[in-house]
Amino acid sequence: MSQTFFRESGHRPPASRMSISYGDPRGQGLAEGPERRAGGLARLEAPRFWHPALGALLIAAGVSASAASLTNGVPMDLQGYIDGAIQAGQSRIVIPPGRYRVTPHDREHLVLRRLNQVEIVATGVELICTETTRALTIDRCTNLTVRGLTIDYDPLPFTQGRIVGLSADQRGQDIELFDGYPAAETARAFKYEIFRPDTRTLRGDDRYPQKVEVLAPRRLRITTGGGDGSEQVGDLIVIGAETAPHGSLPHAVECSSDVNLRLEDINLFAANCFGFFEHHCDGSTYLRCRIDRRAPADDPVPRGSPRLRSLDADAFHSKFARQGPAYRECVARFQGDDGVNICGDYHLITATQGREVRVLAKHTLNIAPGDEVELVSYDGERLPEAKAVQVVPAGTIRDEERQFLSEQRMVENLRTAAGALNQAFTITLDRPVTLPPGSLICSASRIGNGFAVKDCTFGGNRSRGILIKASHGEVSGNRIEGCRMSAILVAPEYWWLEAGCSGDLKITGNRISDCGGIPIWVEADAGNGGIAPAGAHRDLVIASNTVTGGTLPAILVCSTRGLRLEGNTLAATNTQGALPGVMRRAGLKTVSPVVQIHCEP
Repeated sequence: MSQTFFRESGHRPPASRMSISYGDPRGQGLAEGPERRAGGLARLEAPRFWHPALGALLIAAGVSASAASLTNGVPMDLQGYIDGAIQAGQSRIVIPPGRYRVTPHDREHLVLRRLNQVEIVATGVELICTETTRALTIDRCTNLTVRGLTIDYDPLPFTQGRIVGLSADQRGQDIELFDGYPAAETARAFKYEIFRPDTRTLRGDDRYPQKVEVLAPRRLRITTGGGDGSEQVGDLIVIGAETAPHGSLPHAVECSSDVNLRLEDINLFAANCFGFFEHHCDGSTYLRCRIDRRAPADDPVPRGSPRLRSLDADAFHSKFARQGPAYRECVARFQGDDGVNICGDYHLITATQGREVRVLAKHTLNIAPGDEVELVSYDGERLPEAKAVQVVPAGTIRDEERQFLSEQRMVENLRTAAGALNQAFTITLDRPVTLPPGSLICSASRIGNGFAVKDCTFGGNRSRGILIKASHGEVSGNRIEGCRMSAILVAPEYWWLEAGCSGDLKITGNRISDCGGIPIWVEADAGNGGIAPAGAHRDLVIASNTVTGGTLPAILVCSTRGLRLEGNTLAATNTQGALPGVMRRAGLKTVSPVVQIHCEP
């Protein structure tokens, strides 16, 4: 997978995808805890998930019983076991419980492809990924259920340590790595976070590494582009790491072009980017899937300090879904980015003539004849939907279009057309439109409409709890605590060209506490930098939510026609923060529990 699918979320992508062999990833450091065997493996003790059926399985795989006693797992051809069951005609496959160390093949530890009406029961099964690349790929499956699997990494896709020195301007931090975490040479300039040692919560604002230097096998110097100056000697840090001598693919679990996929009771303790990433899927269900940092008592590797992070980026990310995913009773805590993101892609309109629209595709153009399309003007006005009748290639980006792009409020790779917005298409609509350059178009059937986020728990992360860019869905009964940004954000994003606007959306019965941003925020920024007029979002219900702690306003709604607010209990009390930028742009000077901008009944 290209870096296209690394979440464009306000941080840099991995600095390198190089294939490098790093040797022992654990090495020596701030040594605490039990004695270690040669090579850094944990001491011998009874296996965590032993099952009588496992003995025969291991003998068939050529693994001795003594090797099975390693607490951090036994080598296992899990792919071969499942493939054999499929070839034998089994539609319900039960994997014997055990902790299995799996070697990736072509950068994937396990692949489920083109399965139909299959159930895989993996209760008590733990997949230990031995390289920091994809754990599980689920591709073009229909009515597949996977239940009970636990996924972790050894070595981890991040490393941890303590700040032992600061430069005068605090932009440079010297780090001593803890025992049990990957060595200094594996660190990459990706997802750097600083935590308080007393509460083990995030210290302050994001830090973006500009340079990562290896000073010694267990020591780093990290130079950042700035921050809020709150870091201190003794603070704890975590930063992305890569141990992938055979190359790497992003995300722990990637689901592509699946229909009615069902993942139940999946536990995920680490990922090199997203936890669960689905794209081009239809009607997925995630039931009681859990993402959290692993407790020391349950960690198969002794470590000098407990884990600070679960995974490196988003927990649950859905892109281009026909029917949006259902996340029910799921948990996502302490990951490096958003809890949930449901979205599609906008493509940039550069010219219109009658029914014909010239479009620069963000990446692959995902608008097909017959699709209903969402149209948004450069000033943020959302037009009535139209239908695509014909789509034909129209060459590449022109010089005048490249100049226009360079002046836009977009992330750099879009603004410079570096790997994106290069290919042009002519889309013929079912009616004429007149739109200025910089307007947007997306397929209204490929943004995750019909989604549900219900009875989930999110928090402890650097960004948002739930980020929605889809319609005909609900966000209800969730518990969101301690996000650094908004708990619930409904917003298309011109900066990333992430679609779309929302309608027929219910945000009800959620409990939100101590989040750093506006707790419930509905917004729509225009391409020209303004606030979109009413009608960008349509028919929203925000009711029976409880907000405690955090900043005012507790609810901020922009650019909405058909808004119903009722029965919300709002006890956000912090009025000391800066006035939100959208309020300043609207000319507002004071905050209140609920603020509406450009809204109509």
